Amino acid sequence: MRLFYFFLGWFFFAIGLIGVILPVLPTTPFMLLALWGFSKSSERFHRWLYQHRFFGPALQQWDQYRVIPLAAKIISVTMMLISFTYLTFFQKLSVEFLIPTGLLMLYGMWFILTKPSTPKT
Repeated sequence: MRLFYFFLGWFFFAIGLIGVILPVLPTTPFMLLALWGFSKSSERFHRWLYQHRFFGPALQQWDQYRVIPLAAKIISVTMMLISFTYLTFFQKLSVEFLIPTGLLMLYGMWFILTKPSTPKT
């Protein structure tokens, strides 16, 4: 079972890495899932990702304080709005697709915006 979680950790890490390049794919949630997978399989890789110079600070802030930095909130909400606008006006998609997509994005925005931006002192 540890091997399953180990591969799952790398799978989510790869998706998160793609999210660094593609603005419509969020990075941090996949890195959190990767961290979870490594926590079940490899202390070495869990520590590596948790202390990573690029990904580590956001993972640590979430782990310790459940904080989403303001810059991440702005980028996330902006990208969701741009993505939904693109889907609505530049793609020929049915209303049956757009409504659930919009509702899912609204939930994501609500979740992001209701979290603190800085640790409580």
